[in-house]
Amino acid sequence: MSEKPKVSLRMAMTKKQKTYFYIIMFILSALYINAFFTTSFSVSGSAASPLETLRRIFIVPITNMDYIVQFPVYIGYMLETIAIAYAGVAVATILAIPVAFLAARNISNRFSYIGKSILNAIRAIPELIFAIIFVAAVGIGPYAGVLAISINSIGMLGKLYAEVIESIDKSNIDAIKASGGNRIQAMWYGVLPQVLPEFSSYSIYRFEIDVRASTVLGIVGAGGIGAPLILATYQRNWEDVGMILIVVVVFVSIIDLISGKIRKKLV
Repeated sequence: MSEKPKVSLRMAMTKKQKTYFYIIMFILSALYINAFFTTSFSVSGSAASPLETLRRIFIVPITNMDYIVQFPVYIGYMLETIAIAYAGVAVATILAIPVAFLAARNISNRFSYIGKSILNAIRAIPELIFAIIFVAAVGIGPYAGVLAISINSIGMLGKLYAEVIESIDKSNIDAIKASGGNRIQAMWYGVLPQVLPEFSSYSIYRFEIDVRASTVLGIVGAGGIGAPLILATYQRNWEDVGMILIVVVVFVSIIDLISGKIRKKLV
């Protein structure tokens, strides 16, 4: 069996094809060379050293009176952030209850997948994405933040509420039904007294999470302390960044401490 002669691609090209090939290579090479010499490869960053930056963030804001007097301004932004989280959780606490009953297997039986699907869909989307959507829909400001926090919190609270409902003692419900009570009375007198303490505990816990989440929503224009934080970062005004971080850490720590004590008494 005779072997076929090996012909390279370069030899197989006709003279016209070779001409096109060299022209294209010349144009691409010229474009790459032009891009290489005209592109700036320098990375914009702070000229200050890391230690100097840390000193400006953590030392200067608490030692320089010019910056200490500005703390009330950022405390006001933080209070707005807390108000956004509180309003969002208050709405979510109410709206999550019917969705949780719908998602609980021992209450809705075969229709529970509808409630679980709603909660899974909500939890799949981060609050930052909700904030971007609501800022585009209702405009920049705290209202968009409240909507983002409330919708996102329904997903988590609804799931936790549903798990609490599924773990209740059904003997109370059976007793109410056996004595002639209807379904609503069984829910009101048999289920709610068992689940309300844990519902309250989870709502307070979610409030802690939402305070931290609300500090981020300002980055996309949804109000709160995130807006001045991202502005100070872009301007490399590290003293303002330090003041904002100190305010956030102090307020979040106080809220965690208070809510932890309240939750211990509830459950």
